[in-house]
Amino acid sequence: LNPFKMFQTWKTHSSVRPTFEGGERLSYGARALNEGGFQCIPKLTFPGGALVGCAAGFLNVPKIKGTHTAMKSGMLAAEAAFEGICALPEAEAEDEDEAPFVGPVADLSPYQPAFDASWVREELYSVRNARPAAHATPLGMLGAFGYLGVVHYLLRGKEPFTLSHGGADWSRLKPASECKAVEYPKPDGEVSFDLLSSVALTGTNHEGDQPPHLTLKDDSVPVARNLAIYDGPEQRFCPAGVYEYLQPDEPDGEPRLQINAQNCI
Repeated sequence: LNPFKMFQTWKTHSSVRPTFEGGERLSYGARALNEGGFQCIPKLTFPGGALVGCAAGFLNVPKIKGTHTAMKSGMLAAEAAFEGICALPEAEAEDEDEAPFVGPVADLSPYQPAFDASWVREELYSVRNARPAAHATPLGMLGAFGYLGVVHYLLRGKEPFTLSHGGADWSRLKPASECKAVEYPKPDGEVSFDLLSSVALTGTNHEGDQPPHLTLKDDSVPVARNLAIYDGPEQRFCPAGVYEYLQPDEPDGEPRLQINAQNCI
């Protein structure tokens, strides 16, 4: 599935198209959400750093809001970083011929208990069952809607149980060989549009020499696994065309993953 193209196709449905006909596309915005919720929050600190905001999965799923939790978690991490930096020994003047500084690094471990004692954790815990409710019954998303409309509405997250996602998200991804490719209609330029012209309307601005914020430890892994087995899902789920597999010019060449970090919106 390609979420962007699915949405463009949905707009062409006979019951939806009249809503958009005659309108003008003014801007575009989208993002891929990490919606695992409370059950999927990882360990928040590592030597010299911490995970905050959406990087840690602090999205309030039913509200689809995360800016407030990102800001608060950033404040908590900053306070822990300040204390950690102040606790470091004073660095001695380095000679230009010496090796670059490699440590020690600040200890941000106080950030974890600060998060646990904050309203961010309390809020995320109260909606912990919103997304897993889609996996807890055969009803899928209807089960999630039923939970939110009845159980959560009445108990506000105080129910004496915590639902499970039923397994890791990656384990549900099927190999491309087991799936049928979806044929999407070409955009008509009236109610459905192509991806790149939409990205151009986001107002995103990156400096020409800005270092990319998306990097890989091993460039061969996406081609050998993601592309070979799953036909590169990252080239479909990203709503801004950041991840792109380029085919080789030479007959015996290998495809490669190109990260268009400047497209990130």
